[in-house]
Amino acid sequence: ARMREAGAVLLGKTTMPDYGMLSSGLSSFHELTRNPWDLSKNPGGSSAGAGAAAAAGYGPLHIGTDIGGSVRLPAAWCGIATLKPSLGRIPIDPPFMGRCAGPMTRTVADAALMMGVLSQPDARDHMSLPFQEFDWLNLERDVRGLRIGLLMDAGCGLPVDPEIREAVEAAARAFEAAGAIVTPMLPWMTPDMLDGVDRFWRTRSALDLAALPEARRAKILPFIRAWAESGGGQSGEDVFRSYYETLNVRARTVAACAPYDYVLSPVAPVVAYNAEWPSPTNEVATTMHHIGFTLPFNMSEQPAASVNCGYTKAGLPIGLQIAGPRFDDLGVLRIARAWERLRPAQHPWPQPPEAA
Repeated sequence: ARMREAGAVLLGKTTMPDYGMLSSGLSSFHELTRNPWDLSKNPGGSSAGAGAAAAAGYGPLHIGTDIGGSVRLPAAWCGIATLKPSLGRIPIDPPFMGRCAGPMTRTVADAALMMGVLSQPDARDHMSLPFQEFDWLNLERDVRGLRIGLLMDAGCGLPVDPEIREAVEAAARAFEAAGAIVTPMLPWMTPDMLDGVDRFWRTRSALDLAALPEARRAKILPFIRAWAESGGGQSGEDVFRSYYETLNVRARTVAACAPYDYVLSPVAPVVAYNAEWPSPTNEVATTMHHIGFTLPFNMSEQPAASVNCGYTKAGLPIGLQIAGPRFDDLGVLRIARAWERLRPAQHPWPQPPEAA
C-alpha cells in the first residue's frame, strides 16, 4: 500500500512457499520458482518469487518478508541486494517475533529508495518502532577505522562451502585494504539453540494448521505439513524450553556483536541447490540447518543486508551478509553500498533462455 501511495506501478504478486516456512521456490499455489542464473537450481526462499523476479529483471523493486533469512537467502542465491531491517522499522500486519518485511532489488540504492517509503508509520503494527526520518539515499560512507567482525563459522548447521568461504574472506580483505579493522569472530550459536527455535516454530505452525479445515490442510505442501505436525503434542514445559532458546539466541547475538560496528559473514553456508528440493538437505529433520548465519539477527532484531560478493566456478552467486546494531539500518545500507564500490566487476544479469 505504501508503494502504491508513493506512485509505484504494481505489476503483480510474487510466489512464496506455504506459510513462508521453506527456503525454497516450492509452493502449493504455484508449483515451482526457479533460479534465473541456472534453471536447475533453487532461488531460495521464502521470498522466492521476489528474488527470482529481481534477478530476471521483471521489475526494479520487489518486497519480501523474513523471519529466519527469507529475504537474505534468495538475495544471496539470486545475486541481488536486500535489507532485513530492524524489527519494527517497516510496519507489518500481523507482526510477530523476528518477522520483517524488506526491499529486494538489484542495487543497494534501489533498496534504500524503497526503505524511505516502506518505513512510513502504520499504527496497525503494535511492535513497530517510532517513526524516524532518515536520509535513506545518503549512502556514502568511508570504512576507514570501522571495527568489523568476520564470522565464518555459524556454530551450528551445515559447514561452509569452500567457494563461499573464499568469496567472503576476499570481501573481508577488501574492507581491510580500504582501512577497516577486521577481526575474526568465534561462533556464538549452538546446535541446541538452532534446534530450539526450529521446535518453537514447528509448534506454532502445528497450531496454525490444526485450525484449518481438513480440506485446506490437504492442499499444503506435504513437506511443510510433515514439518509442522512434528511440532504437535508438545508439553507446556517443552514449548517454554524451545521459546527460551529464542531468547538465548537474542542475548548471545547482541553480546557477540557488541564490540563491532558491523559484522560480515556468509548469508548461507551452501550455494543454490536443486530446484525441486524444499531445503538444501531435502530432509524434514534438518530443514533449518542452513540458517545459522541469518536466524540470529531475526531474534536479536538487528538489521542485516545481503549483497553479492562473488560467484562459484559454475557461475552461481554468493551472498555477503552485513549486520549492524539494532536501529542502524541506514548504516548497514551504507556499508553494503561501500561493498558495491569495493567488489570486483559483476557478471551480466541472466537472460531468458531463448535470448541467451
